[in-house]
Formats: sequence, C-alpha cells, structure tokens
Amino acid sequence: MAMGVHARRGGRSRRAPMAEINVTPLVDVMLVLLIIFMVTAPLLVAGVPVDLPQNRAAPLDQQVKPVAVSIDKNGAIFIDDGAVAEAALPTKLAAIAAQSAPPEGRRVLLRADRSLDYGRVMKVMGELNRAGLNRVALVSVGEP
Repeated sequence: MAMGVHARRGGRSRRAPMAEINVTPLVDVMLVLLIIFMVTAPLLVAGVPVDLPQNRAAPLDQQVKPVAVSIDKNGAIFIDDGAVAEAALPTKLAAIAAQSAPPEGRRVLLRADRSLDYGRVMKVMGELNRAGLNRVALVSVGEP
C-alpha cells in the first residue's frame, strides 16, 4: 500500500510513491524511550562520586533509642516499662526532653489501646507537645 496507482493518458498505469509518513513506528519508539528515561532518571541522581574531607568530629549518634509511651486499656500511662502517674507525667516528659538528644528532638513512640477514647490519647499527646517532644510516631499493628 506504499505505492499508489495513477492512470496516465495513454492508458498505462504508473506507480508513484505516496507522500504520507507512517507515524506508528515513531510513536512506538518514542514511548519506549520515555519509559526508559522515566525508569533510569531517579537512579542517576545519587550517582555523583564525592571524596569527603577528614575531620576529628565525633559521628552523629544514629542509635538513639526512641522513648516509648504506652497507655493500656485501663488508662494507665507507662514510659518505656515504668508506670507513671498522670500528675507526674509533665515532669517526667520535661526531664526526657532535657536529656541530651539529637538537634531535631527526641523521638517518641506512642502506643495506645484501641478501646481508649480519643480524648485520653489526645491528652497524652498534648503533654508530649508541651514538653517539647514533637517527633511522635503512633504505633499500630498491621492487618493479618
């Protein structure tokens, strides 16, 4: 179908080339190239080799254990494994915040029983915020 048939005056037919471009292969190639660039572009970002200078500073402590604050189904509050009275919670949290911590703040893992009401959990989160412990992660269990 690439050649067209045109009649001449003498009754003879002559095949002339069509002046149309088939763009389907061009589109196919462009889509494949687009996919290749989309896959490889994120991999190229971190590929710059850098020779870092030496220094005498101590490495950052990446192994800081987060503080675990737990609230059981009865509403009792625990910091790590020790029980804490509700009245003593602000002073305990202030002491934890005052300890040496990373510059961005100490991490807190908040675990609360699912049967607790929202207000009880928010009260503890408010005390965490007031003490300056703003990096709070809520702990849950995935569905089986």
